[in-house]
Amino acid sequence: MRIRRACIIATLAALLAACGAAAQPVMVARSIPTAEPSSTATATQTATQTATPPATPLPTATPHPLSIAALRQRAYPGSKLVVEQPLEAGGNYTRAIVSYQSEGLKIYALLTVPFGMRPAAGWPVIIFNHGYIAPAEYRTTERYANYMGALSRSGYIVLRPDYRGHGSSEGVARGAYGVPDYVVDVLNAVGAIKQYADADLGHIGMWGHSMGGYITLRAMVTTRDIKAGVIWAGVVASYPDLLANWRVLTSSAGPATPVAGWGTSWRQSLPNTFGSPQFNPQFWSDISANSFLADLSGPLQLHHGSIDTVVPVSFSESLYQQLRAAGQPAELYLYPQGDHNIRVGFDEAMQRTLRFFEAQLKAK
Repeated sequence: MRIRRACIIATLAALLAACGAAAQPVMVARSIPTAEPSSTATATQTATQTATPPATPLPTATPHPLSIAALRQRAYPGSKLVVEQPLEAGGNYTRAIVSYQSEGLKIYALLTVPFGMRPAAGWPVIIFNHGYIAPAEYRTTERYANYMGALSRSGYIVLRPDYRGHGSSEGVARGAYGVPDYVVDVLNAVGAIKQYADADLGHIGMWGHSMGGYITLRAMVTTRDIKAGVIWAGVVASYPDLLANWRVLTSSAGPATPVAGWGTSWRQSLPNTFGSPQFNPQFWSDISANSFLADLSGPLQLHHGSIDTVVPVSFSESLYQQLRAAGQPAELYLYPQGDHNIRVGFDEAMQRTLRFFEAQLKAK
């Protein structure tokens, strides 16, 4: 009897243990729905992007290469400028195609240096960041002649980098908005001009048009070397604003289409990997220069044509308000008949640009 009772008790214990194991909870993966992105676009700048968040947010211990934190962690030594080809001189300045190093790549650039007696501290400098030009069509000495000539004639060393993959520059042109490549090339251009004997290292400015404005703004929240910046028709919105409101307008009443030729893969790849701005706002804040305006390295002057159909004028208007809120000195000039290149109003815009650089880079 005792043996039979022991057997029964042992059997019951085994059954209870098995039931207990079966009752352990089972984890079920669930996707989190994404809210539709809010839009502040006008009727001609309508948001159509809907981003799907990843099932699991990626770890953020290592900053994304696009983030301002990652840009600040890098070094930008550049290298000594090497004259590759002397060019015919301008009215009062020399011209040459030069090269420097950026991440092991040979990057070419157009360099102008004023004639005359070198100032005691050297010539003030302007780094010239051009806008989007199809890399296969880009030539170092073509386009922006009026812009660069006006700056060069006014007593500045001007250095216009050919971003990687442009002209003879080594590397692959992967675009500006999904990778930091062009910003890195420009910051290494700053490192290179700091090794140029005739440059005034305490008075380096930066000029940027369109995509070059995006590069200029990012450079000025990354390094303290840039003492003043001028941006024409700049892509200067935050990344959430770019996702929602950046379209090329085909006509005043026609449909809006994504920006042609400027790289759209980041519009899909970043939201697919990191989630929408509503799902993962910290990531989008981290990669937006607009989040770091308190650290801007110098005053900014903004110019934008009101009938620009390539980059919305609202981008410059918003940045101006953000700069004021951050307590940063800034100027904004709008041109009622100005297009993306401010053809109508060019002379006035250039005179304002020159006066601004004069006050910021020469009078101090």
